[in-house]
Amino acid sequence: MSALTPDEGLPSADEARQALTALRHEVAKAVVGQEETVTGMVVALLCRGHILMEGVPGVAKTLLVRTVSEALSLDHKRVQFTPDLMPGDVTGSLVYDQHTAKFEFHKGPVFTNLLLSDEINRTPPKTQASLLEAMEEHQVTVEGDPIALPEPFLVAATQNPVEYEGTYPLPEAQLDRFLLKVTVGLPQRAAEVDMLGRHAAGFDPGDLAAAGVRPVAGARDLRAAQNAVEHVHMAPEVLGYIVDLARATRNSPSLQLGVSPRGATALLRTSRAWAWLSGRDYVTPDDVKALAKGTLRHRVSLRPEAELEGATADGVLDGVLASVPVPR
Repeated sequence: MSALTPDEGLPSADEARQALTALRHEVAKAVVGQEETVTGMVVALLCRGHILMEGVPGVAKTLLVRTVSEALSLDHKRVQFTPDLMPGDVTGSLVYDQHTAKFEFHKGPVFTNLLLSDEINRTPPKTQASLLEAMEEHQVTVEGDPIALPEPFLVAATQNPVEYEGTYPLPEAQLDRFLLKVTVGLPQRAAEVDMLGRHAAGFDPGDLAAAGVRPVAGARDLRAAQNAVEHVHMAPEVLGYIVDLARATRNSPSLQLGVSPRGATALLRTSRAWAWLSGRDYVTPDDVKALAKGTLRHRVSLRPEAELEGATADGVLDGVLASVPVPR
């Protein structure tokens, strides 16, 4: 009997969609009011991309990644980025073995499925850059030899939007490697009351099993879903709409840096994933609109005078979405 190829014997596209849809319910057992961020992580996984989460401390970003990894039956690791963190602390390093008289590579925390890079803007550019190859190529090069990372692989990085003292803002080249940037906001009052009620009843964030969180999907479901997303139809009119949105940002008087062709390609990918999660095998302009701000907000740069006048990236993108004609 011949061996199975990696894509043989996978769940059907409908089975994979059902499994990933169940993820929201499972994560809600531990995390309240962060459905948009959960959806962003799923979209990033479907597109083999990465996600940047911006939010103040205490909004369950770490718990969210832990719960998603548990519900997807994936391995996860967390790295607290600090000013003294070195690249080898992330990727791994060569260690001399006295018994063999050779240097052996000890893998760093980047060798996982979900890597939580906590407060990524608190570490110097040298260490930030150590993630570039891993994010782009899904590999780490040691002594000239590439070592593949596990699949799937997702970097979920966080940064604090309020405290900037002692931080190193991510350069555009690194920001561009993140497929999505989501804002992790404070929960609504009802959701916060629900959260406090759970804690009063004995909820322990460190014990997800006690909260009833269980695996509802896995790597095979993700592989089947990724294959299905790649076959979601993009009409020429929708492709033109994405290009027109990107070009409109380049002509915006409020922006000194508009969306690059890579950014337009990213919007194509995220729109496909959203359409597939919505149960369709084709992309509509509404799919593009739904993912536009999350995919593009970190790929544009405001002019200083526009910032002084109170403009925001989201506000400029809202104007672009309102001004570009929608194909019928």
